[in-house]
Amino acid sequence: MKVLVLNCGSSSLKCQLIDMEKKERIMKGHYDRIGGARSSLRFNVRGNKSVIEYPARDFEEAIEKILSLLTSEEYQVIHDFNEIGAVGHRIVHGGEKFKNSVIIDNDVIAAIEENITLAPLHNPAGLAGIEACRKLLPHTPMVAVFDTAFHQTMEEKAFIYQLPYKYYEDYKIRKYGFHGISHRYIAKRISEMLGRNDLRIISCHLGQGASLCAIKDGKSIDTTMGLTPLAGVPMGTRCGDVDPSIIPTVMKLYDIKPDEMLRIMNKESGAWGVSGVSTDFRDIERMAKTGDERSILALESRAYIIAQYIAKFIVTLEGVDVITFAGGIGENGLEERERICKYLACFGIKLDKDRNQIRGEEAKISSDDSRVEMYIVPTNEEIVIATDTYELTKNLS
Repeated sequence: MKVLVLNCGSSSLKCQLIDMEKKERIMKGHYDRIGGARSSLRFNVRGNKSVIEYPARDFEEAIEKILSLLTSEEYQVIHDFNEIGAVGHRIVHGGEKFKNSVIIDNDVIAAIEENITLAPLHNPAGLAGIEACRKLLPHTPMVAVFDTAFHQTMEEKAFIYQLPYKYYEDYKIRKYGFHGISHRYIAKRISEMLGRNDLRIISCHLGQGASLCAIKDGKSIDTTMGLTPLAGVPMGTRCGDVDPSIIPTVMKLYDIKPDEMLRIMNKESGAWGVSGVSTDFRDIERMAKTGDERSILALESRAYIIAQYIAKFIVTLEGVDVITFAGGIGENGLEERERICKYLACFGIKLDKDRNQIRGEEAKISSDDSRVEMYIVPTNEEIVIATDTYELTKNLS
């Protein structure tokens, strides 16, 4: 079976076509600026890369273009749409209703719609992708894979906020956590690598978005993101945890409305807000090496806070067996890994500087005398989505 994986963002679409029997990724695509005049598709078919300038007004047009390329004479990926056995959709917020991936029907769509208030930027995009596929692939089964589902194993003491309990009772205001598909993949993969299922893992997914997850015996015990992906450690443009009273104070001082304040915390904060250099960590790293004080501060503060969360999760797990690094920066940012690990020496956690000179590959990076093993484990959210989709639909007639 060939499974089409779709990950719809607010104005972008990531996609892959995976042959599940052969365990082969046939196609990978990334559609940018959907809804704009300059939207384009980066398209990779078995290593043959191209950039296609094709304006797409909405997700339906973007998906229709991708499907037409798959069946085109130029690429000849599939003969017709019937070769696509199922479609897997990444859905950011499943609330408390979804603890596992599910086959999409009208009830599932209604439940995703109900959670729009919890993910106003992400869930509408996911729904748009589902509706587009309903029109373009009307007879193809679809599966929703939720970013929040992995964290539904957290106990109430971990997810409840110390606010009036009626907020939880009335509107389910609580910690949900995100990056669950990635953390789930990491937990499974590191267990395979070490040949153990009883691991206490601290999974560090570090990219423009970043979160940590405390995992015990393959289950999420706690995580850093909260009701929304804004909470936790500082990110590329997101502030992470701040004193809540800062928000009304800044709004009064600068005469800022709530929506604008939320935009600032999501789009103008984090490493970019402190450094003033760029939203790209590579640019900030380059400026830090020239001695730029704000760039150094942005990177050092982020590493300090990540290390503090690792220490917190050691308490949560009553110890730790392995720490993993994933995500664009976790996998490739050897400088960031070194900055984080220097704060962990008090736990007997030691980085091997020679082993750490690696980017984007599975590798052990802790020293032989480290009390905790550390690994780079490149994440693969798409294979998780494809696998769930395949398992749920393979026996459908």
